[in-house]
Amino acid sequence: MGLLTASLLFGLAVPQPASSQDFDFSGFVAGEVRAFPEGAKFPEQDDSHISPSLVLQPELRYRWNRRDDRITFIPFLRIDADDDNRTHADIRELSWYHAEDDWDTVVGVSKVFWGVVESRHLVDIINQTDLVESPDQEDKLGQPMLNLNLLRDWGTLSFFVLPGFRERTFPDDDARLRGPLPIDADASYESGLEEWNVDFALRYSQTFGGWDIGLAHFYGTSREPRLIPRADGDGNLSFRQRYDLIHQTSLDAQYTTGPWLLKLEALTRDGHEGDRFFAAVGGFEYTLFGIFESAADLGLLAEYLHDGRDDETPATPFEDDVFLGARLALNDVEDTELLAGVILDADQEERIFSVEFERRLSDNLNLEIEGQLFDNIDENGLLSGFEKDSFLEIRLSWFF
Repeated sequence: MGLLTASLLFGLAVPQPASSQDFDFSGFVAGEVRAFPEGAKFPEQDDSHISPSLVLQPELRYRWNRRDDRITFIPFLRIDADDDNRTHADIRELSWYHAEDDWDTVVGVSKVFWGVVESRHLVDIINQTDLVESPDQEDKLGQPMLNLNLLRDWGTLSFFVLPGFRERTFPDDDARLRGPLPIDADASYESGLEEWNVDFALRYSQTFGGWDIGLAHFYGTSREPRLIPRADGDGNLSFRQRYDLIHQTSLDAQYTTGPWLLKLEALTRDGHEGDRFFAAVGGFEYTLFGIFESAADLGLLAEYLHDGRDDETPATPFEDDVFLGARLALNDVEDTELLAGVILDADQEERIFSVEFERRLSDNLNLEIEGQLFDNIDENGLLSGFEKDSFLEIRLSWFF
């Protein structure tokens, strides 16, 4: 019997006073339409300009022992009309959480986020990216884990044992937003245990006055694959994923003073065939409160992105870039928010514009609009496969 199963059965079998137990069932179902103004760049890609899909994500939580114990189950399902790989299911969370006065633990499948900056989540490494969901890499797959957090006056020390690796999801061979070449499904690994290699992570976090600091180290299979070109017997080119074993040490820090947020994420990584490299994203967010004598707040964002990796590491287009953006929160009863920005490549002069809008239409109905525009893309650059894939996505979600 697995550790998670045994823990859940034990917890459910222990008699508890009725007043100390509660069960929550919630979630959402959503209809989504993604529109591509331009036709596909490659002839094998689906040339549809409109791509609909449906999403279902129920959430079940059972708490007992005065809420010191909790079971969480969050499955996820998407059905997409055009991208077979985007039609997929996942367990985002299936975990048991237990809390004591000076420690807590999570056992099972869960999600953990590290980071503070807006433009690129550089140090967020525990969970694998669910790339078929969105090219912004913010959606994550559930990760099996044993997590122990020691809560002390001098900070929180978090230990992670991560059994079972999740490969990154990619759009299908004929789908939009797939990049310049199809991605093979048969990945290769540096570890002889392949996807069964056990990864480890350690993180220290603490608040010092206006500072929030996180210092972490990860050892295990890289969440970023190297994409290695290869040809089949007919000469058709594709990318094969290669997952290396890496050591990554990272820092995330945020300083709050008045309307200013100063942010930094930095890492050093070793283990790919290339040399150890350093990468960082740093910048600020300045908030103008109550603009035009209203309840609305306007945040102005600026960040610099640096990445010093070489050609033998997973490729990135964000080697020397600047992000500029604005965040508008109306602070109204509908929770209306707008985030817009652009990433500017200092070398190639490429530009990626992005927009995210969200507004609650009723107690249960929510509207989201998201889009990306790829502009002035270098034909020989890493983003060349996306130059015709600018899109606007509209999602209507019903929460229950």
